[in-house]
Amino acid sequence: MDVNFRYSKKNSYSFAVLSPLLPEAGFVDRPVNGIMIYSFTTRQAEKVFLEVNNAGTNSIFIAGGPHPSGSPEEALEYFDYVVIGEGEETLPELVKAILGNGDPQKVPGIAYRDAETGKVIITPKRPYADLDSYPCFNPEKLRAPIEISRGCPWGCKYCQTPRLFGREVRHRSIDSIVKNAGYYNDLRFIASNAFGYGSDGIHPRFDKVERLLSALHKLPDKKIFFGTFPSEVRPEFVTDESVELVNKYCANDSLSLGAQSGSDRILKEIQRGHTVGDSISAVECCLDHEIVPAVDFIFGLPTETEEDQEKSLDLVRWICKKGGIVRAHYLTPLPGTPYASAVPEEVSDQVRRELGKLALGGKLTGYWEKPRKFEKK
Repeated sequence: MDVNFRYSKKNSYSFAVLSPLLPEAGFVDRPVNGIMIYSFTTRQAEKVFLEVNNAGTNSIFIAGGPHPSGSPEEALEYFDYVVIGEGEETLPELVKAILGNGDPQKVPGIAYRDAETGKVIITPKRPYADLDSYPCFNPEKLRAPIEISRGCPWGCKYCQTPRLFGREVRHRSIDSIVKNAGYYNDLRFIASNAFGYGSDGIHPRFDKVERLLSALHKLPDKKIFFGTFPSEVRPEFVTDESVELVNKYCANDSLSLGAQSGSDRILKEIQRGHTVGDSISAVECCLDHEIVPAVDFIFGLPTETEEDQEKSLDLVRWICKKGGIVRAHYLTPLPGTPYASAVPEEVSDQVRRELGKLALGGKLTGYWEKPRKFEKK
């Protein structure tokens, strides 16, 4: 039985990590006979479910990634198995059980439907993976930015990261990161908070960040992009010391910051763990060091009032006036989070118009409109 990843640009990072562990697997752009492996987010779920439902192939369908992990019951309406959370150990074990006529039901970390009762069964949770035990990507087939940390100690209500990967931060060793860096000229990284490298994610260890950047800087012909997409940094980790490390070792002249709201009431409500003052200080610190702050905001958060939105708009205007960049997002309730069933608040007409003006002026990107309602097929 053939094994294939259902590849798309949006799941390439996940499959870059998993493909070395299933070297026999191919990459396809549509369902084919055999074992079909998918990984997708909530925004992609509707399209994926429709594809699988209409596949017409003789396939065993396996789902993984953020949406199936957060809502295995829904995914199992279309898929045969769901890999919950990290897949480095679970996916190869599940595929081996299927191919070898073993018992997939004995594989930890999956969900499936009982053939007789139709009840969803979730097997015992698997321990979190040691990052150094697994490659960052498959250099021969598919590459991705180097994942330097996984997990997050903060409990932001909208975020799946601590629910999928735990609240204890795990870090890849410097030796492992340097080894993987050899495949690139431009070095980019995956971390929920790049400046949290080597720490517990709450108390900075900039000495360890510098050890990492110094080791990478010694590699010939490498450009280091640290604290930029696909990672970001938390505002309270932006200090003279941390920003100077970027200027000293890195090629990027911007930093991605997660402010999320200009209302302290909302920041407390969503359990963000920092204040508006922290965001302001981070922006000023970046600008003092000639680093452009690229700041993320979420609109439509539950309980957000028009006054809260105005406060966010005021902070957005201030950042743009100072020379920063803002990326706006409209809340997507994600399965497995405290906001999974939340109804996002409407963005007021005035705030929507003002954000549109900033976007036309090239100061703001993203979206702040309510997206089309998700409907099952």
